Amino acid sequence: MKSLIIIPTYNEVENIPKLLQKIFELPIADLDVLVIDDHSPDGTAEAVRMLQKNNARIHLIERPGKLGLGTAYVEGFKFALSHSYEYIFEMDADLSHNPEDIPRILEWAKEKEYDLVIGSRYLSGVNVINWPLSRLILSIFANWYTRTITGMPIRDCTSGFKCFRRRVLESIDLDQIKSDGYSFQIELHFLAWKKKFRIKEVPIIFIDRESGSSKMSRRVMVEAAIMVWRLKFLDLIGKL
Repeated sequence: MKSLIIIPTYNEVENIPKLLQKIFELPIADLDVLVIDDHSPDGTAEAVRMLQKNNARIHLIERPGKLGLGTAYVEGFKFALSHSYEYIFEMDADLSHNPEDIPRILEWAKEKEYDLVIGSRYLSGVNVINWPLSRLILSIFANWYTRTITGMPIRDCTSGFKCFRRRVLESIDLDQIKSDGYSFQIELHFLAWKKKFRIKEVPIIFIDRESGSSKMSRRVMVEAAIMVWRLKFLDLIGKL
């Protein structure tokens, strides 16, 4: 059964060739990659097109502008479902997620038949390297805040490194998801949990990007803070 790794990009020309090389060195059959680029001015899409010439397992969707992480993943999910992929990954382009963790995450989905396997920074302590203390505190607080309000039994509610079985995404009305950034991850985790899919967290080590710049913004943080209350309210009135 085929697997797809979805990687949204914006100005990741320094990182994406390294990441793709590491992914395709993995001993995994039937593994493809979909890069969704938001018209990066640094030439990220051109770098991916060059790599495509020698690798038919690389797919590329180019979008007309910076449309956001959430819409990129939704577009990637629709691509995966329409092309018969069974296991669908989310992964960052900046090398903060270690490709060597992919086989372990995939094994939990394939062999142990979990529906959603999350690469967790906080399952066994705090496994984050090179983040400023302020960013780390914010992330830890955001996860505590989310768990407290929603009741989700997930340690890393905002993780962007995970694998879905296709049935999870088939159960969600993707056109109704409008969130972005951290709130997008929270919303998907909450929906999978409420739909009673089997969820497994596995520990990873998260290493902050070496090059490029973070896409974190105040708007993303505010949206996530509001999203948890929206999910709680919709759940209470039975409108999820």
